[in-house]
Amino acid sequence: MENFVEELKAAVAFKDHTEVGDIVLVAIDTPRSLLYARVKDFERDPTRRDEWWHVSLQLLTVPPQEVKWTLRREQFTGQEIFTMGGDKRFIKAVDLEGITPEPPDDGEAGESKDKKNKPKLQLVD
Repeated sequence: MENFVEELKAAVAFKDHTEVGDIVLVAIDTPRSLLYARVKDFERDPTRRDEWWHVSLQLLTVPPQEVKWTLRREQFTGQEIFTMGGDKRFIKAVDLEGITPEPPDDGEAGESKDKKNKPKLQLVD
């Protein structure tokens, strides 16, 4: 799981903190899977002496599902890989602010020169 998380950190722009409304990437070791979720709410767990939080997530699956996990700050901010039910997990907020589409080049009909030279997709039987 540690190597998988390092590959994710190289491929995805992550935030250092997590706020309500953020989109987080959830990586699960067994079965190996990735999914996105939206953070709906944080609520401090008053029954624990240490700092634990009830994190409400809306899993962006079909159909969407709501879950509430009790996690420490290091766990829901991607600082720590943790286990739930014996399976390793990783959660970290995705930085969507830095993602912007590239403007088209001065090619015809808004197509860049690179796009015009690329082969078209076709159905192969």
